Amino acid sequence: MLIAIPDLFDAAGVARLRSLIDSGDWIDGNATSGPQSALAKRNEQLAEGSAAAREAGGLVLDALGRSPLFIAAALPAKVFPPLFNRYAGGQAFGAHIDNAIRIQRGSDFRIRSDLSATLFLADPAEYDGGELVIEDRFGEQRVKLPAGHMVLYPASSLHRVEPVTRGVRVASFFWLQSMVRDDAARRLLFDLDQSVQRLGGQLGQGDRSVIELTGVYHNLLRRWSEV
Repeated sequence: MLIAIPDLFDAAGVARLRSLIDSGDWIDGNATSGPQSALAKRNEQLAEGSAAAREAGGLVLDALGRSPLFIAAALPAKVFPPLFNRYAGGQAFGAHIDNAIRIQRGSDFRIRSDLSATLFLADPAEYDGGELVIEDRFGEQRVKLPAGHMVLYPASSLHRVEPVTRGVRVASFFWLQSMVRDDAARRLLFDLDQSVQRLGGQLGQGDRSVIELTGVYHNLLRRWSEV
């Protein structure tokens, strides 16, 4: 399941995030890598736990909480504090799969990584390359979204970031533990939710069919969720 979340931030919101992180303390991106990822990863990362990272991450979390589309798609139980990275001068991240368990440094906060998220913070025209390439049963999907747009995809998928050959690719990235572990079940719930929302807009939320389908959604969520 690959789902784009458009306009999580508008231009002003992106500018505020960039003003926070661009002047922050950037370090080798392998600070948060596992042994396998470290072999493939070449980028810079905003120092985890720095004042800039905490403030910018808080803005991202607030925006996620205001996005009905994100909540419907992810059904989030826990969200790892957002991190920030940038690629330039040929830097890339080769094919890898994200760690199953993510632990926040210096704390007992940990999540099972069901979903990965990339929030783009530079417009596509600002850099060449840098596509997020996700492999799934349909083949390769190449993602390069406008600044302020985000993509969700299974953390279990093989994915990579293509080399950035001009300009700078800046993004926020993080992981989520969903209330529904199974990706196929989560996709069914998302499709059902979107259909119910469309029908509710056409027929009214008080329509009998809309009420019954809403009940089906919640009964499936009750069956599949872990809370």
